[in-house]
Amino acid sequence: MTLAQPNTAAPGKKSRVSNAKLKERIEDFVYPLIAIVILLVLWQLFASLPGATLPTPVRVVQDTWMLILYPFYDKGGTDKGLALQVFESLKRVAVGYSIAAVVGIAVGVLVGLNKTMSKALDPIFQILRTVPPLAWVPIALAALQQNQPAALFVIFITSVWPILINTAVGVRQIPSDYNNVAKVLNLPQSEYFFKILFPAALPYIFTGLRISIGLAWLAIIAAEIVMSGIVGIGFFIWNAYQNGYVSEIILALVYIGLVGWALDKLMEYVQDRILPPSQKQ
Repeated sequence: MTLAQPNTAAPGKKSRVSNAKLKERIEDFVYPLIAIVILLVLWQLFASLPGATLPTPVRVVQDTWMLILYPFYDKGGTDKGLALQVFESLKRVAVGYSIAAVVGIAVGVLVGLNKTMSKALDPIFQILRTVPPLAWVPIALAALQQNQPAALFVIFITSVWPILINTAVGVRQIPSDYNNVAKVLNLPQSEYFFKILFPAALPYIFTGLRISIGLAWLAIIAAEIVMSGIVGIGFFIWNAYQNGYVSEIILALVYIGLVGWALDKLMEYVQDRILPPSQKQ
């Protein structure tokens, strides 16, 4: 009778896998950190040269130290800390982007299902989506007469197109076998939408949503720079420029970049939680 040998390979394999994952996570943190340090050193060197007009990183920190320490201060009106300025901009983005998502998905589904409508409207969509956010600002102000709704419109009209177009493409890419099964089973429209159309088009929809969240953030910055008197990170940048506070502009750009990166990661997190691995693009 032979005794079964204990399996000693499995724990060793698990240990190697864990070490590989730990190493990968460390590299994901260390490599970007090294790149940032190199960038800051280069910036410091070039900004220290004779004739340089931009402040060095050290000078930026010195000039904006109070803004860095107190991002939530509020002295009334538009005199607020950077965190509050960003929060006001994000509230506008949330409203405009949500409207764009609802309208973009709904119209995208209709256009994707109807070939005649797609041929008629696609040229219009392609033309309108190339208009820059700043170009919409005068039209929005002329039509709506108020800064707040005009800013929301600029966010909406800038961010709706990737959602709409990607949704329409996703609907058109649904395999014909799926549609044939729906016809054979005589599925009601509601069941066809929720069980076949929407799940099949979801990867394309999320692609559009991720692209649009970045465009929405860009649009509100552009709109707030032009629209005076509203609290927001865009107005903060314009006000700092008018007063010659270059260091404050650079600090605000850092905030904008970090928030844009965080918004994209948030959408990526939601996508990973909703889409099954087989559907991730």
